Amino acid sequence: MTLKVLFNRVFNKLKEFWNERIFRYAIIVQLFYVLLSIILFFFFLYQKNDFVIFYESGRIFLTDIENLYNQANYLWDFRYFPLSALIFIPFSFLDFGLAFIAFNVLNFVLNILISLMMYKIIKAIRGQDHETNDKRIILYISLYLMGVPHILNYIYGQINLFITFTILASLLIFLFYKKIKWQLLGSIILGISIIIKPTAFFLIPFLLVIHFDISTRKLKIDFSTSAVRLIGVLIPVLLNFALFAVYPKLWSDFLSTNFTGSNPLALNFSFSLTKLVTNFCYFFNIPFNQLIVLIVLVGFVGGIGFFSYILRRRDTNYILYGYTIGMIIMLLTYFDSWDHHLLNLTPLLIITIFNLPRSAKLIDYIKPSFFFFNFFDIIFVGVWFLTYPLFPYNFVGTFFLFVLLYSLTRYFLVKRLKTDEGKL
Repeated sequence: MTLKVLFNRVFNKLKEFWNERIFRYAIIVQLFYVLLSIILFFFFLYQKNDFVIFYESGRIFLTDIENLYNQANYLWDFRYFPLSALIFIPFSFLDFGLAFIAFNVLNFVLNILISLMMYKIIKAIRGQDHETNDKRIILYISLYLMGVPHILNYIYGQINLFITFTILASLLIFLFYKKIKWQLLGSIILGISIIIKPTAFFLIPFLLVIHFDISTRKLKIDFSTSAVRLIGVLIPVLLNFALFAVYPKLWSDFLSTNFTGSNPLALNFSFSLTKLVTNFCYFFNIPFNQLIVLIVLVGFVGGIGFFSYILRRRDTNYILYGYTIGMIIMLLTYFDSWDHHLLNLTPLLIITIFNLPRSAKLIDYIKPSFFFFNFFDIIFVGVWFLTYPLFPYNFVGTFFLFVLLYSLTRYFLVKRLKTDEGKL
């Protein structure tokens, strides 16, 4: 397929979307978010947002790489893999204000591409009892585009849409292309996502093609596919360790910034379970080690999710549900889970809603969670700021994440009968 043919297909599909009023409203809302972010940037948040960190990382990578994790160079901590800074080198050659505008225009374009990928995936795996027309798909895509987490993603100049784009691209490949070369490509794309920002790190275990059949008590492993996927996802990640080997200071600074330094101790409004525990200990002056808290909770929450994946009684599109559980595990267990990180989860929830039968009980859990995360979670960030001197726990988002974890693990584990599809 030539680029011209691909462009024509994309353009024609967007024309179809544009015929729906809700999509036109969604684009207007998106453009408002972009314009609002630019106005706030120049009048209030110049040099006071996350983009300044990425912008500086690109410059420092070129000029003084050993000090990439010297946090004195940044407004807030730079916490990502060193190769992530490569993305921001082109922006570092621009004036800072122009770079911010260009970056958010790129984010807007990524949202359009994300919408098209969601559409392609949904069309291919949509349940048989869903409508055959595209109106409801476009409705949910439009709801995604109008989601409140986009506001903070644009205002902060964050990189979550890069992660969402690469996650969906790898998911699309895994769902539709079964040859080994495609499995390798899909996992490399996911590995690039982890380089940019390690949000997708806990998706790695769900790349394994492994299944324990409870009825026959047999463990089945597709060693070749699993190995190719693991090699693919590790290739981009391990390239960072080449830099760590050349510059040992980078490695020690990276560990300190992400796991052993003082930053995770700060009291904040993250809705992760790990942050709720550390906030509790911090608030009541209870001695704790934040790394041990992280490891224990990753073992507990990750264990629940991964063992339900291994013991699953359903194999249809299991990679979609594995990705969704993996993202939930990350949001529940890492120190800082913010509202704008939800942009990595909500597209997966939308795809899941369309993959399930309309009558499936699981939708009664997923749909309210999607609407909460897409429109209402930010309210409880405001509530946290009003109450944190007395009650520093932003727990409502945590509750909905546990609702999703419970419902998805139940979906994997409960045996489906011919007559019970509407009860799961």
